[in-house]
Amino acid sequence: MQLHITPLDLQLQRPFRISRGTQYQARNLLIEIEHDGLKGIGEAGPDSSGYYGETHETMQAALEAFAEVLSDDPLLIEDIIVALDHRLHHGNTAAKSAIDMALYDLTGKILDMPVYRLLGLNPARTPVSSFTIAIDTPEEMARLAAEATNYPTLKIKVGTSRDIEMVRAIREVSNATLRVDANAAWTPKEAIRTIEALAPYGIELIEQPVAAHDLDGLRLVREHSPIPIIADESCVTLEDVPRMAGRVDGINIKLAKCGGLRNALKMIHTARAHRLSVMFGCMVSSSLAITAAAHLTPLVDYADLDGALLLAHDPFQGVRFEQGRIRLPDAPGLGVTERTAEMK
Repeated sequence: MQLHITPLDLQLQRPFRISRGTQYQARNLLIEIEHDGLKGIGEAGPDSSGYYGETHETMQAALEAFAEVLSDDPLLIEDIIVALDHRLHHGNTAAKSAIDMALYDLTGKILDMPVYRLLGLNPARTPVSSFTIAIDTPEEMARLAAEATNYPTLKIKVGTSRDIEMVRAIREVSNATLRVDANAAWTPKEAIRTIEALAPYGIELIEQPVAAHDLDGLRLVREHSPIPIIADESCVTLEDVPRMAGRVDGINIKLAKCGGLRNALKMIHTARAHRLSVMFGCMVSSSLAITAAAHLTPLVDYADLDGALLLAHDPFQGVRFEQGRIRLPDAPGLGVTERTAEMK
């Protein structure tokens, strides 16, 4: 197998602000794995702030190292991913995720079936995805929420002194299901107070209310919250899942955090064994990475796969959304194709 790496710079429609920073673009990488005339594609896209320890440069270096350990049989995904872990054991999960999704794409093309069918999943069981409203003035957030009529579920980024005002402004203009994501911005006491104040606005869930390392704080917030608590930054890999039991109601899985579809599947089943609900989320990515994640959504309770919807131009097409409902492509592999010049 041959591996090719290409820069994939993605501009956002508007600045995307969360509690720990503002993103204007995503510096991702596109990879192609060629074998016997077929090509599998994948996308490496880390958190833009380097929160999980990866950058554009570290991904490039990791992918170049991974190219040296690819086998001659793309169907041996388990063996290949184990070899990648041995090559670079710690971190590099966004880079590993790109290899992983390219292998699943290639395998599906070899076997002439979509990835969801390869995994035995029912495409009719996909959930509705939320659409994210980033931090801004309450007035601007309300305007964006009012315009998002095609998305019956909205996720509101918070973590400021005006959190309650922002949620109130959105609720005044929208009947959508609302989710709130603090991205670890609150102290446990702040979280409890704020969640109590937000409860009258009909919030479906609260995502990552406190710092990632504060597991006791997570437990305290959950014990006092009338709204389900979902861990994101606190639950990165498979090993984190058992620690979430009793501390939160569910976890948010992202391919770039955990290393790809193979590891995401393990996290989903482990979460179920610990009676945790499951959300599937994303970084800012093109429809390539979003579609890869979407193939697993028949297994989850919640989806937040709007990363490509935030882009000024999406270079790929794959998964579609009908009133927020995820619709999987039925072409072999991931079912992702490059957009023509007219479609960009």
